[in-house]
Amino acid sequence: MPWRESSVMEERLRFVARLLDGEGMSHTCREFGISRKTGYKIYNRYKEQGLEALCDRSKRPVRYANQLPCQIEQMIVRFKQEKPHWGARKIRELLVRRLSGDVRIPAKSTVHAVLDRHGLVKRARQRRRNKAQGTPLSKPVSPNQVWCTDFKGEFKLGNRRYCYPLTVTDQAARFILLCQALESTKQASAFTEFQNLFKERGLPNAIRSDNGVPFASPNGLYNLSKLSVWWLRLGIDIERIKPGNPQQNGRHERMHLTLKKETTRPPGMNTLQQQDRFDAFVTEFNAERPHEALNMKTPGEVYQPSQRPYNGLPELDYPFHDRDILVTSCDRICMARKKINISTVMAGQRLGIKEVDDGIWLISFMTYDLGYIDLEQRTLQTIDSPFGTRLSPMS
Repeated sequence: MPWRESSVMEERLRFVARLLDGEGMSHTCREFGISRKTGYKIYNRYKEQGLEALCDRSKRPVRYANQLPCQIEQMIVRFKQEKPHWGARKIRELLVRRLSGDVRIPAKSTVHAVLDRHGLVKRARQRRRNKAQGTPLSKPVSPNQVWCTDFKGEFKLGNRRYCYPLTVTDQAARFILLCQALESTKQASAFTEFQNLFKERGLPNAIRSDNGVPFASPNGLYNLSKLSVWWLRLGIDIERIKPGNPQQNGRHERMHLTLKKETTRPPGMNTLQQQDRFDAFVTEFNAERPHEALNMKTPGEVYQPSQRPYNGLPELDYPFHDRDILVTSCDRICMARKKINISTVMAGQRLGIKEVDDGIWLISFMTYDLGYIDLEQRTLQTIDSPFGTRLSPMS
């Protein structure tokens, strides 16, 4: 029985299944028309690495819909093309029958996520795509279109304690909106500073940052942090520079060089003294120092406060979903008496849920679709990130 060229993966699966059923290696190898050396090689790989060993040495974890073994994903796509009117449940059943129980079959939500990623699922509306995902960053021409933020590198004060300056600038006007000496990069401190800034200056259309904490979280869903989720709730888009490309936030970084040169050499003796230096620098930078890119105007002559006032968090509404559901403090949602983990960064947020196929539910946050769940698997199957480039293993 030679290998079938059209489905090598299936033959490897059946070969291993025969051995697991107790058949001898020599007999099984003769049946499949391969040498015992090749048979032991396939079987030993399977024992060491599991299902991934049968996928032409792929080492990727079988965890997310877009990281299934390539042969399984190709089969799902091929079945859908052959049966265009079938949904994920029927496609999964066809997969079960084709593989005859040789391997663990992906959940319905995983099958649906694969079909969605390949454009084989009809949607009532398109997912909102953030500008930062795989596209050039925006080029603002007026104040408050984009604010840039970062923590300037920490340094020691005269009292040997570390200082972490949190800075925010307006990309178009070069205006320094915030330069605050903090004792850490913890999220709570940054939240307080941004809240005060929003109350004073209003809301921008977007905030650009790097992928570090507290602006992003390497372990959060789509690298979101609680701070960036709060920005989204306020209607602020997220822009993230690519890792290792600080030049994408070049104007802000250039300000940091001047800030470091004029305020930290030598540093202040304590936080209060250092903040006094920062305040003096901001006043001079905004109101006295002319900028060549602004036709020798000062940033203060160009910048105007935002026309979008900060009024706290608006209520979330999901008119195009079946209903909404609250993520508990334990990072879960409860459906049909079953608990499904979502993400720590979504705790306390209200999500929209909609049944898009038999037993398959679409989970959304505001206008962003997070992925699919089915009640049998009790896990969230992620899809292409609507929030920009992901850095964690789930990407």
